[in-house]
Amino acid sequence: MKKNIFALCLSILMLNSFVFANTENNKTKKLISNPFSAEQRNAAMEQWEATPSGIYYKKWKASAAGKKVFTAEAKIKQSIKDFANMDAIVTSLTLPPGSRLGFGIMVKIKGEDYILAFGPEKIGKQSNQVKNEFAQLHTLKVNDKIIIRSRNVSHAPKYAYAIVAGDYIAKGGKVIYKRAPRTGGC
Repeated sequence: MKKNIFALCLSILMLNSFVFANTENNKTKKLISNPFSAEQRNAAMEQWEATPSGIYYKKWKASAAGKKVFTAEAKIKQSIKDFANMDAIVTSLTLPPGSRLGFGIMVKIKGEDYILAFGPEKIGKQSNQVKNEFAQLHTLKVNDKIIIRSRNVSHAPKYAYAIVAGDYIAKGGKVIYKRAPRTGGC
Protein backbone atom coordinates (compact mmCIF):
# COMPACT_ATOMS: atom_id res chain seq x y z
CA MET A 1 0.00 0.00 0.00
CA LYS A 2 2.79 2.41 0.91
CA LYS A 3 4.61 1.56 -2.32
CA ASN A 4 1.49 2.32 -4.35
CA ILE A 5 0.97 5.69 -2.64
CA PHE A 6 4.64 6.53 -3.12
CA ALA A 7 4.49 5.61 -6.82
CA LEU A 8 1.30 7.66 -7.27
CA CYS A 9 2.83 10.72 -5.57
CA LEU A 10 6.01 10.37 -7.59
CA SER A 11 4.09 10.15 -10.88
CA ILE A 12 1.97 13.21 -9.96
CA LEU A 13 5.12 15.12 -9.06
CA MET A 14 6.79 14.25 -12.37
CA LEU A 15 3.65 15.18 -14.33
CA ASN A 16 3.47 18.56 -12.56
CA SER A 17 7.14 19.26 -13.25
CA PHE A 18 6.64 18.62 -16.98
CA VAL A 19 3.58 20.88 -17.07
CA PHE A 20 5.37 23.61 -15.09
CA ALA A 21 8.48 23.41 -17.28
CA ASN A 22 6.32 23.67 -20.41
CA THR A 23 4.48 26.79 -19.17
CA GLU A 24 7.78 28.45 -18.17
CA ASN A 25 9.13 27.79 -21.65
CA ASN A 26 6.03 29.34 -23.23
CA LYS A 27 6.31 32.43 -21.00
CA THR A 28 9.92 32.88 -22.07
CA LYS A 29 8.95 32.67 -25.72
CA LYS A 30 6.25 35.31 -25.23
CA LEU A 31 8.71 37.69 -23.51
CA ILE A 32 11.20 37.45 -26.36
CA SER A 33 8.98 38.83 -29.07
CA ASN A 34 9.95 40.69 -32.19
CA PRO A 35 10.24 44.46 -31.88
CA PHE A 36 7.49 46.60 -33.33
CA SER A 37 7.75 47.41 -37.00
CA ALA A 38 7.78 51.03 -38.16
CA GLU A 39 4.13 50.75 -39.17
CA GLN A 40 3.14 49.42 -35.74
CA ARG A 41 5.08 52.21 -33.98
CA ASN A 42 3.48 54.87 -36.16
CA ALA A 43 0.02 53.41 -35.55
CA ALA A 44 0.62 53.35 -31.79
CA MET A 45 1.90 56.95 -31.90
CA GLU A 46 -1.14 58.12 -33.86
CA GLN A 47 -3.41 56.35 -31.40
CA TRP A 48 -1.66 58.03 -28.45
CA GLU A 49 -1.75 61.45 -30.13
CA ALA A 50 -5.55 61.15 -30.30
CA THR A 51 -5.76 60.78 -26.49
CA PRO A 52 -6.16 63.86 -24.26
CA SER A 53 -2.53 63.48 -23.12
CA GLY A 54 -1.30 63.34 -26.69
CA ILE A 55 -3.33 66.40 -27.70
CA TYR A 56 -2.01 68.32 -24.69
CA TYR A 57 1.58 67.33 -25.52
CA LYS A 58 1.25 68.43 -29.16
CA LYS A 59 -0.18 71.81 -28.09
CA TRP A 60 2.61 72.27 -25.55
CA LYS A 61 5.27 71.33 -28.13
CA ALA A 62 3.94 74.01 -30.51
CA SER A 63 3.63 76.66 -27.77
CA ALA A 64 6.30 79.23 -26.90
CA ALA A 65 7.14 77.37 -23.67
CA GLY A 66 7.62 74.09 -25.53
CA LYS A 67 9.77 75.70 -28.20
CA LYS A 68 11.93 77.29 -25.47
CA VAL A 69 12.53 73.86 -23.88
CA PHE A 70 13.40 72.25 -27.23
CA THR A 71 15.79 75.12 -28.05
CA ALA A 72 17.53 74.63 -24.70
CA GLU A 73 17.82 70.88 -25.39
CA ALA A 74 19.35 71.56 -28.79
CA LYS A 75 22.07 73.77 -27.23
CA ILE A 76 23.51 70.89 -25.21
CA LYS A 77 22.56 67.91 -27.40
CA GLN A 78 26.08 67.47 -28.81
CA SER A 79 27.67 67.64 -25.34
CA ILE A 80 25.20 65.00 -24.14
CA LYS A 81 25.94 62.81 -27.15
CA ASP A 82 29.72 63.10 -26.58
CA PHE A 83 29.43 62.83 -22.76
CA ALA A 84 31.52 65.99 -22.70
CA ASN A 85 32.11 68.45 -19.86
CA MET A 86 29.57 71.26 -19.58
CA ASP A 87 30.29 74.30 -17.43
CA ALA A 88 27.31 75.19 -15.24
CA ILE A 89 26.38 77.59 -12.48
CA VAL A 90 24.00 76.55 -9.69
CA THR A 91 21.01 78.93 -9.74
CA SER A 92 18.74 77.25 -7.18
CA LEU A 93 19.05 74.42 -4.68
CA THR A 94 15.40 73.42 -5.07
CA LEU A 95 13.35 72.23 -7.99
CA PRO A 96 10.25 74.06 -9.22
CA PRO A 97 7.17 73.62 -6.99
CA GLY A 98 5.24 70.40 -7.63
CA SER A 99 8.11 68.59 -9.32
CA ARG A 100 8.39 64.86 -8.76
CA LEU A 101 11.86 64.16 -10.06
CA GLY A 102 13.47 63.29 -6.75
CA PHE A 103 16.57 65.19 -5.71
CA GLY A 104 17.72 67.90 -8.08
CA ILE A 105 18.92 71.46 -8.46
CA MET A 106 18.55 74.23 -11.02
CA VAL A 107 21.59 75.14 -13.14
CA LYS A 108 22.47 77.50 -15.96
CA ILE A 109 24.38 76.04 -18.90
CA LYS A 110 25.28 78.11 -21.97
CA GLY A 111 22.89 80.85 -20.85
CA GLU A 112 19.85 78.56 -20.44
CA ASP A 113 18.24 77.26 -17.25
CA TYR A 114 17.96 73.49 -16.76
CA ILE A 115 16.72 71.09 -14.12
CA LEU A 116 19.62 68.88 -13.04
CA ALA A 117 17.88 65.75 -11.74
CA PHE A 118 19.53 62.90 -9.87
CA GLY A 119 16.56 60.71 -8.95
CA PRO A 120 15.06 59.70 -5.62
CA GLU A 121 17.25 60.00 -2.56
CA LYS A 122 18.16 56.62 -1.14
CA ILE A 123 19.38 56.61 2.40
CA GLY A 124 21.03 53.42 3.53
CA LYS A 125 22.94 52.28 6.58
CA GLN A 126 26.51 51.10 6.40
CA SER A 127 28.29 50.09 9.59
CA ASN A 128 25.89 52.06 11.83
CA GLN A 129 26.32 55.28 9.82
CA VAL A 130 23.63 56.81 7.67
CA LYS A 131 24.90 57.14 4.11
CA ASN A 132 23.30 59.39 1.53
CA GLU A 133 24.64 59.10 -2.02
CA PHE A 134 23.92 62.81 -2.59
CA ALA A 135 25.64 64.04 0.60
CA GLN A 136 28.32 66.01 -1.25
CA LEU A 137 25.73 67.54 -3.58
CA HIS A 138 23.93 68.96 -0.54
CA THR A 139 27.04 71.07 0.12
CA LEU A 140 26.55 73.04 -3.10
CA LYS A 141 25.55 76.69 -2.85
CA VAL A 142 23.91 79.11 -5.26
CA ASN A 143 26.42 80.55 -7.78
CA ASP A 144 28.82 77.61 -7.39
CA LYS A 145 30.55 76.70 -10.65
CA ILE A 146 30.38 73.00 -11.47
CA ILE A 147 31.24 70.67 -14.34
CA ILE A 148 28.45 68.38 -15.54
CA ARG A 149 28.53 65.30 -17.74
CA SER A 150 25.28 63.66 -18.69
CA ARG A 151 24.03 60.93 -20.96
CA ASN A 152 20.43 62.14 -21.17
CA VAL A 153 18.36 65.29 -21.57
CA SER A 154 14.58 65.12 -21.59
CA HIS A 155 11.49 67.27 -21.32
CA ALA A 156 7.94 67.19 -20.04
CA PRO A 157 5.03 69.60 -20.48
CA LYS A 158 4.82 69.90 -16.71
CA TYR A 159 8.21 71.65 -16.53
CA ALA A 160 9.30 74.93 -18.14
CA TYR A 161 12.89 73.68 -18.33
CA ALA A 162 14.74 70.83 -20.03
CA ILE A 163 15.69 68.05 -17.61
CA VAL A 164 19.35 66.96 -17.55
CA ALA A 165 20.21 63.68 -15.85
CA GLY A 166 23.12 64.18 -13.45
CA ASP A 167 25.65 61.43 -14.18
CA TYR A 168 28.90 63.17 -13.21
CA ILE A 169 29.40 66.38 -11.22
CA ALA A 170 32.74 67.99 -10.36
CA LYS A 171 33.49 71.18 -8.44
CA GLY A 172 36.94 72.74 -8.29
CA GLY A 173 38.54 69.76 -10.03
CA LYS A 174 37.11 67.31 -7.46
CA VAL A 175 34.40 64.78 -8.34
CA ILE A 176 31.49 65.25 -5.95
CA TYR A 177 29.04 62.86 -7.61
CA LYS A 178 29.31 60.01 -10.08
CA ARG A 179 26.31 57.85 -10.86
CA ALA A 180 26.96 54.19 -10.17
CA PRO A 181 26.77 52.04 -13.31
CA ARG A 182 23.63 50.02 -13.71
CA THR A 183 23.94 46.32 -12.99
CA GLY A 184 21.92 43.28 -13.93
CA GLY A 185 20.40 44.52 -17.16
CA CYS A 186 20.90 45.51 -20.72
